[in-house]
Amino acid sequence: MPAITARDLRKSYSGRTVVDGIDLDVEEGEIFALLGPNGAGKTTTVEMLTGVRHRDSGRIDVLGLDPDHDGEKLAHLVGVQLQDSQLPDKLRVEEAIALFSSFYRDPIDGDTLLERLHLSEHRRRPFGKLSGGQQQRLAIALALVGRPRVAVLDELTTGLDPKARRETWGLISGLRDDGVTVVLVTHFMEEAEHLADRLALFENGRIVAVDTPAGLIASRTDGRQEIRFRLDGDAVAELEGLRRLPGVQTVALQGPTVVVTGTGDVILAVTAHIAREGLTARDLRVHQATLDDAVLTTGSNQ
Repeated sequence: MPAITARDLRKSYSGRTVVDGIDLDVEEGEIFALLGPNGAGKTTTVEMLTGVRHRDSGRIDVLGLDPDHDGEKLAHLVGVQLQDSQLPDKLRVEEAIALFSSFYRDPIDGDTLLERLHLSEHRRRPFGKLSGGQQQRLAIALALVGRPRVAVLDELTTGLDPKARRETWGLISGLRDDGVTVVLVTHFMEEAEHLADRLALFENGRIVAVDTPAGLIASRTDGRQEIRFRLDGDAVAELEGLRRLPGVQTVALQGPTVVVTGTGDVILAVTAHIAREGLTARDLRVHQATLDDAVLTTGSNQ
């Protein structure tokens, strides 16, 4: 049984459809990412999955419970960090942890959680005096304090510096290792590519693709790769030889730079050709298709 199932899920506001009949399955113990532009329906979807917002129609099953009817039971099983989480400005970090810990039967030790999220030195600081990144880390701590079986994290690394973001990724990977199912809403493609086992791509309230990050990249970009370099001597004379290499799709000159695109082992074919012909390639750069490329390609096809 999946940890989360949604069927024909719908939500509208003032006649405007925000979630338009989506079907979704999230397997137990996986990190599942929701991607898409602002207004695509991601946050509304996770709010309905967690019972924060009631659905208009459709069916939701989270760990065998219906969020609209079993909210109290579900609260002990699901930890939620929503995009606009707010606390009273005067509430101190340690007070917030103690308060939320009191809601659960077997909470994580608060000191341990603060240490893992680098908040120990700020434990006496009021919420209103925390930086945006510190407030975000506290919101994550509050979502995890109850040892949830499912953690729903909406834009969890917004406002974090690169070092803190990477450390938070390690924490989320550790949750999966502990058997926690994680639903992750993010705008950071690198984050989804690094963390997610599978993802759903939202567009205008609908899910237009569900796949692994690698699978989506392969299906939407054909595994396209690009190699750029400058050749000493007459670059034009070398273009025809490059075009005959296996996997090469296009070869072009952009000023002094040779640009080769292709698939499969094209990088190996090009670099081997350069070495075999005794050529000198300067400023060689390789770009392989990323989740960013896949998402942009998907958007252009809608």
